[in-house]
Amino acid sequence: MTDSRPAPKAQKPTRSATRDALLDRAIRGVLWAALRLPYRHRVPAMGWVMAHLVSPLAGYRARIRDNLAYVLPELPATQARALMRKVPDNVGRTLIEIYSGPEFINRIKDIPLKGEGAQALQEAYAAQRPVVLVTGHFGNYDVARGALVARGYPVGGIYNPMKNAAFNTHYVRAIETIGTPLFARGRRGMGGMLKHLKGGGMIGIVVDQYVNKGALLRYFDKPARTALSAAELALKFDALLIPIYGIRQANGLDFDIRVEAPIPASDAQTMTQALNDSLEALTRRHMDQWFWIHRRWKPDREARRAAKLAPPKSEPAPD
Repeated sequence: MTDSRPAPKAQKPTRSATRDALLDRAIRGVLWAALRLPYRHRVPAMGWVMAHLVSPLAGYRARIRDNLAYVLPELPATQARALMRKVPDNVGRTLIEIYSGPEFINRIKDIPLKGEGAQALQEAYAAQRPVVLVTGHFGNYDVARGALVARGYPVGGIYNPMKNAAFNTHYVRAIETIGTPLFARGRRGMGGMLKHLKGGGMIGIVVDQYVNKGALLRYFDKPARTALSAAELALKFDALLIPIYGIRQANGLDFDIRVEAPIPASDAQTMTQALNDSLEALTRRHMDQWFWIHRRWKPDREARRAAKLAPPKSEPAPD
């Protein structure tokens, strides 16, 4: 039998889908060209492209400037301008490192673990105790995960799927090359992640992005909504909550891995504020390595929220 109904008209791609496809092609082209270079030239070249070509067009410089003016108004203009160049350079380096797969892993796999929490992390691994490793968009945020996975540590990564589906496909492939398992934020990913943690595994979480329903904590002494999920998981599974960072070194290619002391168990808000404080202290020492491109603070949105919650003004009593 045949269906006599007319065939449905093919839907035209939306402007957003077309823009995403064009952007993905451009990104693929830049990545392809960069990957033709030797690693030692590829990484700084991608940093230059991001800092001098992509950043001005994408509005990153303006966002960096605005964030710095909001939280550090006393920062000299010369330092702010330098950061407007150095921060995107680090972002570009990080992106191409993640896409460099085995070459990246070979460069990081033997980096020694330093810091007050290194022994606690090693002991938890030996005892198969669950660990929640927390980092920020700092240095290269996948250095620690990649180095630990290369040594046999059962570190699963949690990631936010990109809105650009085409880009997300090859980005996930790239981070899978660095290490598995990976868990996408959402119900399906959450189930796998909980099973992994309950079985004595470790998970890596990045917690320095604005979360609309997050707790109103502090970062650089300004209100910053922050997800409590890392601390909540640590409390639920009696897991260690450990800040860990991949700090880029002066040559722009190598890293230190710093493992800070486990955050003492208390309540989720107190523990998460300690995570914010840890990242802030490190960022103040390496200002060019944090992703100042993020909209970490949203004061206008918070002002609107506060206005909605404010009690209505009472009418003056008649004479």
